[in-house]
Amino acid sequence: MKATIILDKRRERKDSKYPIALRIFNKSYLFLGTGYYGTDSTFKDGAFTKKESNFKLKNIALSDILNQVEKLFISINGPITDKRLRDLINKEILNKEHREIPETVERYFVDYLDEFISRKQKEGTKTVYTTTRNKIYKYDPKATFDTIDKKWLESFEMWMAKSGMKINAYAIHLRNIRSVFNYAIDNEYTTLYPFRKFKIKKEETRKRSLSVEQLRVLKDYPCEEYQVRYRDMFMLMFYLIGVNAADLFLAKPEAIDNGRFEYKRAKTGKLYSIKVEPEAMEIIDRYKGGNYLLNIMDEYKDYKNFLHRMGIALKDIGKVERVGRGGKKAREPLFKDLSSYWSRHTWATIAASIDIPKETISEALGHSIGSEVTSIYIKFDHKKVDEANRKVIDHVFKHDSNC
Repeated sequence: MKATIILDKRRERKDSKYPIALRIFNKSYLFLGTGYYGTDSTFKDGAFTKKESNFKLKNIALSDILNQVEKLFISINGPITDKRLRDLINKEILNKEHREIPETVERYFVDYLDEFISRKQKEGTKTVYTTTRNKIYKYDPKATFDTIDKKWLESFEMWMAKSGMKINAYAIHLRNIRSVFNYAIDNEYTTLYPFRKFKIKKEETRKRSLSVEQLRVLKDYPCEEYQVRYRDMFMLMFYLIGVNAADLFLAKPEAIDNGRFEYKRAKTGKLYSIKVEPEAMEIIDRYKGGNYLLNIMDEYKDYKNFLHRMGIALKDIGKVERVGRGGKKAREPLFKDLSSYWSRHTWATIAASIDIPKETISEALGHSIGSEVTSIYIKFDHKKVDEANRKVIDHVFKHDSNC
């Protein structure tokens, strides 16, 4: 634990002064008002300057506060919650006679959200919550637990909808707000919970997976020549359990080790090890690269450019005819919404349909097993995932003589 005295410039008063706050770091930063106020010219480096009236006496008072806090730290045995620490300091120290104006510096909702984000370990999770924070700050930077009620949530929801966001997109931000409320209740920051009366809307997403029959058709469909490698990359992703495009296209040759595709997920940093089945190896060998596992990055500086072209090509696979004097192509796409991401959904959907356990599917897709804590201690058997992938492939192509 560490304590300092600062000029809290987050909150400017009408007289252009800022609170002199006691800043404490325990599990996160706590800000407690000392009852004094100052400006850049009257308060510097943790003390009042000569420009402040009675600056010597005020500095003695601030020093006394700091000394008492340090003594309190020494007397505390073991960990202590932020809530408990704040209450102790307010009761034992800041309510002493020398405190001119008892006041706790108000924290806005985004301040608690910052604290919540700081405790997350996964960069992807931090990014999602930071996006929510920025939305709230743009809409209502001074929102608090008290002001965020059912009416506020409805208004915020409407504001996001008017900005062009889809239901499921802004539902993410509302769920994130709910998570922060749950966190705040657990840490005794608030007892309020507006989600008892407010229901988060959800829109059914469009189908994003192929059926077994459709996948068989796609695999052997007589594509146009330029579409073949895009279709092959889709199939490779499927054979590798819906591997992310960035992780596949940026993989180095050494990612194949002892018959397994081993890599660290770019999004989460999690290590993966997938057994390379013969169907996958055949495609890898055909598109073997130089500096990379696949030759995609030998042609493209940015894999996203290839992925963009892949998305267009996959959607165009299907019957095509030349019509008119200019011979313009008329298409009848097989799967007009098909994208690389469908490989992941398709694998999971088929796996579930043949009764592969949810735990195995979750592990195969890289989802946490149970809570964040319990998943750390579970060493999931790779053999289960290997067997599941083989079962999925066999189920789809069991009548395929080429497999």
